Amino acid sequence: MIVKSVAMQAYQTALKTQQAAEGNVAAKFKKNEAPQNSFMDTLKGSLNKVNDMQNEKSSLVQSFAAGKDTNVHELMISLQKAGLAMSMTSAVRSKVLASYQELTKMQF
Repeated sequence: MIVKSVAMQAYQTALKTQQAAEGNVAAKFKKNEAPQNSFMDTLKGSLNKVNDMQNEKSSLVQSFAAGKDTNVHELMISLQKAGLAMSMTSAVRSKVLASYQELTKMQF
């Protein structure tokens, strides 16, 4: 008898927790607010960051070649960051183009 009441109490607690969680999720989706950043804004922001990294890399390489800056560590870190950002941008571009090509192949 005691086991039944403990099990029932645990079940009711779990049920209340689930209902509260569902209520929180439903409240978030009911707001119907526009997203804070659209896909285009996010894409432009990311491309601007990659462009800034490339510009920083170029300026550091030029200053190192001119003998103005001898901080090799900062130069190498900048080169790696810019290279990785460019390769990731290229990978995203390839995936977007592949998705577009798949969509154009679909028949509606």
